[in-house]
Amino acid sequence: MIVRRLEVEERALASPLGRTSPLLKLGIALLWLVALAFSYDIRPAAVVAAAAVVAGLLLGRLGIGRLVGGVAPLWAVALGIGLTNMLFAGANSDPASAVLGVIGPLRLTVPGALGGAGVAARVVAVAAVGVVFGQTTDSTRLVDALVQQAHAPERFAYGALAAYQAVPRLAGQLTTLRQARRIRGLRMGWHPRLMVGLLVLAIRHGDRLALAMDARGFGSGPRSRYREVRWSRLDAAMAAGSVVVAALAVLAGR
Repeated sequence: MIVRRLEVEERALASPLGRTSPLLKLGIALLWLVALAFSYDIRPAAVVAAAAVVAGLLLGRLGIGRLVGGVAPLWAVALGIGLTNMLFAGANSDPASAVLGVIGPLRLTVPGALGGAGVAARVVAVAAVGVVFGQTTDSTRLVDALVQQAHAPERFAYGALAAYQAVPRLAGQLTTLRQARRIRGLRMGWHPRLMVGLLVLAIRHGDRLALAMDARGFGSGPRSRYREVRWSRLDAAMAAGSVVVAALAVLAGR
């Protein structure tokens, strides 16, 4: 199995949502998720999910197929979580609750169904926000924004970026190790020695990365910037729109 990163499309990066500060988009996502915490109702989650999907299609210039391909697996998980919470909710054991139906030994009530639907809607909203954020944000620009605008430590931020970018490389090295075992007449299945070899390669890669960062003076003092991330009027407009969506979500839950 090959692990690879899903590259962000150029048209998404050139869109208004793609040109918005990644730090601001991260703050918007957190704001919307906080707005969901004020109610277990399905309506706030529906508002946030709809806003995320519309923003991805119109402001992020994401194709419908790409967006659906990103959210469909997570929404399937949301359906499973919702059904589980519906069937095994504590409200189902309350004799005073209105009964929707009986499935074998399980009793499904109205409060249990509403609670499960609310949990599923939250997962749907979180998945939509996360997928739109991921498909309109370049990882390198996100780290630049964290360092320049949030003043995050350079060694930590760029080290995390390098680790994220090393995942496909480690996947390729794992494939090479398995093929080497096959050449020697050993089985290609999982074996503890594969993990030991992969750990050694990861340590070597981390050592080279640390030396490269030290040679470039990361964390030693002020540095010039090749890619500057600045606040803009577009960021202000996006922030205002996100506050409106959060307010609508809170009002919908009342």
